[in-house]
Amino acid sequence: MANYSTNTGVVPQGTSINDSRRVYNFGDRVAELAPQTSPFFVYLSKIAKEATDDPVFKFLEQRHQFQRRDFICKTDGAAVAKDAQTTYKLVSTYDKYGVEVASAAPLFVLVGQVLRIAGKAVRVTAVVPGSGNALTYADGASDANKLTRTDVTVTALETIAETDIEAGALGQVIGTAWGEGTEDPSGWKDEMYSREGYTQIFKTGIELFSGSALATRYRGRPDEYKRVWADKLMEHKMDIEQAMLFGIGSANEVTATGPVRYTHGIVPYTSTHGKSFAFSYANSTYDTFIDAMKVFFAPETGNSGDKLVLTSRKVLAWLNKLGDNSFLHNTIGASSYKMDVQNIQGSFGHMVTRVNTLFGNLHFVAEPLFRGQDENIAVAIDLANVKYRPLVGNGISRDTHIISNVQSNAIDGRKDIILTEAGLEISLPETHAVMTWS
Repeated sequence: MANYSTNTGVVPQGTSINDSRRVYNFGDRVAELAPQTSPFFVYLSKIAKEATDDPVFKFLEQRHQFQRRDFICKTDGAAVAKDAQTTYKLVSTYDKYGVEVASAAPLFVLVGQVLRIAGKAVRVTAVVPGSGNALTYADGASDANKLTRTDVTVTALETIAETDIEAGALGQVIGTAWGEGTEDPSGWKDEMYSREGYTQIFKTGIELFSGSALATRYRGRPDEYKRVWADKLMEHKMDIEQAMLFGIGSANEVTATGPVRYTHGIVPYTSTHGKSFAFSYANSTYDTFIDAMKVFFAPETGNSGDKLVLTSRKVLAWLNKLGDNSFLHNTIGASSYKMDVQNIQGSFGHMVTRVNTLFGNLHFVAEPLFRGQDENIAVAIDLANVKYRPLVGNGISRDTHIISNVQSNAIDGRKDIILTEAGLEISLPETHAVMTWS
């Protein structure tokens, strides 16, 4: 493999761009050009790259709902003697896909299960899904899976006073209990959630150089074509970085020559579907991060223990300053015994500020493109749940490559283009977060 210089003014060593009509594949190496300028693209290329064979790629998300079989009891309290029966109305805050919602039927509550409601144990003897309390859906459907409530008849395993269980009490499934020789139990299953992403066609043109210009020796850099060629490769890479950060995914636009597709960007997609946290430059401390991270790193949402946090230089400076109203200053004054902030060398040429919390680690990396309107944000990314998806199929790769000599054969000159067709896959959006400072 050729070695690539991080100097944008140097053509990658071991590569010739003077072969006529040559297509050069740079898909695995373009990220190595000045990695500090495009950290997200570098991490995606190095550890989260998976080809797609269709420009509209669909993928499934699986959330294991058995980790969160909890619910809310909507029934006001009533006294129940031990072994007596009563009925409760139960609501879940997770739908059949395991996605958090305002209200959904707890499909996982079945006959034979033992429930614990506000500390009191009961056994389910009958289940009536929904009782007609259906949500309105765009497709007009109102089957049992889409109902918002489940009514259960239960047998109390202990005496329950009128004030023991009130509307709003929290409950959970704590197992099953069956008598000898009883029938087979009912079952339930969660569903996989389908999403889709899109590849975007990126093109960067290297302007036409006449034969005379190609043969002229210039001051500074003698070969002007190679200088421009190297700069355009960097420009192309930065276009991809921008799209992966800020793109609004869509495949609805159609032109005379065919559809135009736009990849999802991690910032707007997470703002819409993921987590959001707000911090203060003046008051936020390590304790503030702890309060946010106990929610963000919740294991039942499929989180890993480490997040890549792309952040503006303004936020990164605040993290590392010792002066008034800085993160370190506020933290040391409040809870220095718990602070664990380290600056380390990253694996791909970046300096990393690592903030360790009780629940997981945040790896802050400067994102140069977070400036101006984005100078007060950071995006925390679970790299296990994002993928860079270049289009590769039928033996043809549309990953980053250079097509040389695209000019007409009648022209005394030369023109090249750089082309990439790729998109960003973002799954389990609740494992990502946008953080804002004010």
